[in-house]
Amino acid sequence: MVRPIVTKKIVKKRVNKFVRFESEDFGKLESNWRRPRGIDNRVRRRFRGNKRMPHSGYGSDKRTKFVLPCGFKKFVISNAKDLEILLTNNRVFCGELAHSLSARKRAVLVKRAAELNVRLTNGKGKLRAEEKKPEVAAK
Repeated sequence: MVRPIVTKKIVKKRVNKFVRFESEDFGKLESNWRRPRGIDNRVRRRFRGNKRMPHSGYGSDKRTKFVLPCGFKKFVISNAKDLEILLTNNRVFCGELAHSLSARKRAVLVKRAAELNVRLTNGKGKLRAEEKKPEVAAK
């Protein structure tokens, strides 16, 4: 199995999601973040004791940005040519098979990835058990 080059520990400055102001008070408001724009809004004006707003200071370290917990960055593979790109970058990127691939093409790409020593995040998806061979009764 391929080992990643990046060994720096991934530190998230904030793990909680930013929640939309007053979304817990009104059922019709979803909790997805929306920037408050009212002239008197206390969250927008950053009053003490209110919710925090997202800003650039919460960004990740450049070396660990987009890095998965396994230590690799993700690259979506939709054909064999995309897989060949990872041949030289197999210590930095891991492949993720596109969701629209058929089971037959997945099987071919998984086999080729093993030959190229490329790690796949979803290599076991949509795999069928080999068709059972009919047993011949011996008399």
